[in-house]
Amino acid sequence: MDFMKELIDYGLIGFLILLSVIAVAIAVERHLVYRALDVRQFRDREELEILLTTRLHIIGTIASNAPYLGLLGTVLGIMLTFYTMGAEGFMDTKKTMVGLALALKATAIGLLVAIPAVTLYNLLLRRVKVLLLRWDMAAAETEADSEPAPSWVGRNRRPAGTGAEAQSGDGHK
Repeated sequence: MDFMKELIDYGLIGFLILLSVIAVAIAVERHLVYRALDVRQFRDREELEILLTTRLHIIGTIASNAPYLGLLGTVLGIMLTFYTMGAEGFMDTKKTMVGLALALKATAIGLLVAIPAVTLYNLLLRRVKVLLLRWDMAAAETEADSEPAPSWVGRNRRPAGTGAEAQSGDGHK
């Protein structure tokens, strides 16, 4: 059963730490991409959205599954503790507490991976939404600049019915 203890201690917890490093590395890479990005370079919103959301799903997957991996470690640790208690035929308080501590350590590491990953995911998703809104505003601005101006713009007089006489109702020119 020492194999199970080592599997939980080094295998599962090591895997959770690896997932945490991956999530942070992707978050840093995405932040650097967002910081250097000029949304006005893109003609197509979908192309921009694909670039912005690249690899965000990995952070979301890590965030949602890390607690379950920690829970798996907890269940395996408790099973190991009960197995040891049953195999020895008596309760050694020290071994029981060490086994339960190992089980709870897996849960704690799972949460320590999941909480920052959820936070990073939400922060990056917010940044994606802001950049997409900036693209929308830039596209609307470009569209407004390319529309021809009404024929009366740039002249001294307004079209009929838009001046003070239209509001007063006397209609004399």
